[in-house]
Amino acid sequence: MNVVAASRNSHDRTGTPTIDSVSLAIIEQLQEDGRRPYAAIGKAVGLSEAAVRQRVQKLLDQGVMQIVAVTDPLTVGFRRQAMVGINVEGDLDPVADALTTMEEVEYVVMTAGSFDLIIEIVCEDDDHLLEMINKRIRTLPGVRSTESFVYLKLRKQTYTWGTR
Repeated sequence: MNVVAASRNSHDRTGTPTIDSVSLAIIEQLQEDGRRPYAAIGKAVGLSEAAVRQRVQKLLDQGVMQIVAVTDPLTVGFRRQAMVGINVEGDLDPVADALTTMEEVEYVVMTAGSFDLIIEIVCEDDDHLLEMINKRIRTLPGVRSTESFVYLKLRKQTYTWGTR
């Protein structure tokens, strides 16, 4: 999560945006229930409904958070998910940038370890997954190798890790 001040634009000494404790509490309320009314959040964090609405809008505008409907991919027509570890020759940025433009790629992470990048892909079926890996990912300039980890069953997926 990008962390940005909701009440003022402040940054730490490294240039990383900061966020105050009230905005963190609002985020935690919304992580528990993204449809929680602003009035209920206000009671929990000690602000008026209008103040919560303003802060939430600022958090959204600054890219600190999103409020979205999280679905089970299987129930909406996506029968195959996979993690793909990718090794890259040279600069990671062009490959990572290219992957971020692919609709099927849910996230892209630069890592330290066995892989340079790890991505998650959501596909309609095995043929779609094969096309993604073979025709679109492995053909990117700089991609040296890939290793796929096909999901057999999703046992847990949450977005309620709180804030720090």
